[in-house]
Amino acid sequence: MTQSYMAAEVAEIPQAAARFLDLSGQAIAETAAELRRVDPRLIVTVARGSSDHAATYLKYAVELLAGAPVASVGPSIASIYNRPLRLDGAACIGISQSGRSPDIVEMMRAASAGGALSIAITNFADSPMASASDRCLPLQAGAEKSVAATKTFVTSVLAALALLAEWQQDNSLRAAVADLPEAFAKALALDWSPHSARLVRAQSLFVLGRGPGFAIANEAALKFKETCGLHAEAYSAAEVLHGPAAIVQARFPVFALAVEDAAQAQVVATAERLAVQEADVFITGAPAKGAVTLPLVSGLHPLVAPLIAVVAFYKFIEELARRRGFDPDTPPHLRKVTETI
Repeated sequence: MTQSYMAAEVAEIPQAAARFLDLSGQAIAETAAELRRVDPRLIVTVARGSSDHAATYLKYAVELLAGAPVASVGPSIASIYNRPLRLDGAACIGISQSGRSPDIVEMMRAASAGGALSIAITNFADSPMASASDRCLPLQAGAEKSVAATKTFVTSVLAALALLAEWQQDNSLRAAVADLPEAFAKALALDWSPHSARLVRAQSLFVLGRGPGFAIANEAALKFKETCGLHAEAYSAAEVLHGPAAIVQARFPVFALAVEDAAQAQVVATAERLAVQEADVFITGAPAKGAVTLPLVSGLHPLVAPLIAVVAFYKFIEELARRRGFDPDTPPHLRKVTETI
């Protein structure tokens, strides 16, 4: 069988990450210095789709390390409702693979006009979003032909983590970011085939996470939908117990993302509770009673651990899509660049 573009792009993630760290180091350093000068008490993010999941990851990472609150702003506030926002002393970070969607561009333009330091994270340094922003972190990911974003998602989060490490001058996170290309390569060697075998004929499932892992749960749920035709819903491993768990019955698939961080015990506890309801629970990186444990790279900085998990997931989901009879490169009714207003 001919290798899909998605498989090739997932395999390239370690090289793409290394390329970003090599070529965008000066942009990271200069933008981090500007963040230290502004010292924002608030950060807002602007993104859609997979890029919005990268923004959610950024939210948790910034709040955990820098202590600055991060909020998502709907692009339509600027593009449709034409409402100016008062963002003096804030920073606005826009994330977009293409940097071309008119609503994202307009919101970045409005953020700058409202007084924010605007920062674009995009694969195209000459894109309209980059031009509308004060600073740009080029992803250097190269062409991505598959509709499903993989290496651009990973490098978007990598850019956010690298910026955070330099902004906060945190040597532990700096070292973890520098080691990410090697960790990504290790993730690509992991075998999640037991999970694939269970989901070949599934119709729906829950995907669970906490903290930055919740951002990865959202990204995983999207990929289940767009590449495999699977109805997947992402929940916080706490929030799922506030109602959604009521529909979990025997053989209901649950995918729980547990990584080595402060929330791991809570994710395990939720996985075990749903296993008691006779769900088919698969959990990463930690044993849980009644669940199947999927291998994960261990010994990582807690802020990068969920990003390693998504690389293993991308390899798994591409294989699952083909087993279910889908072409992972061309999901029905979707295209690579989505331009909304």
